[in-house]
Amino acid sequence: MARPAAMAALAAHRQGKFWNYHDMIYENFRTLNEDALKQFAMELDLDMDRFNKDRTSPEITSLINRDIQEGSRIGVRGTPTLFINGKRLNQRSLEAFSAAIENELKR
Repeated sequence: MARPAAMAALAAHRQGKFWNYHDMIYENFRTLNEDALKQFAMELDLDMDRFNKDRTSPEITSLINRDIQEGSRIGVRGTPTLFINGKRLNQRSLEAFSAAIENELKR
């Protein structure tokens, strides 16, 4: 559901509700489906005709495709992928994150 959720969030952005929509996605990520994405838009009182049109627009599709290609080019293999100063962090523990930041600050 990552692509449909991203498309829906960008459609919500066009109505000034990106962060509200974003929060709903993350609060409900385990149960995301098409009905949930539409329900979030209704709960945010979005113009549903515009929302449905925008989320399938060529512009939003192009933005997402560009981001996926860029991520693939730089080594993103899944979500989340973390980079610190352009270097992919393979360990996602707090300790590894802190150590990588400290190493970069020492440079």
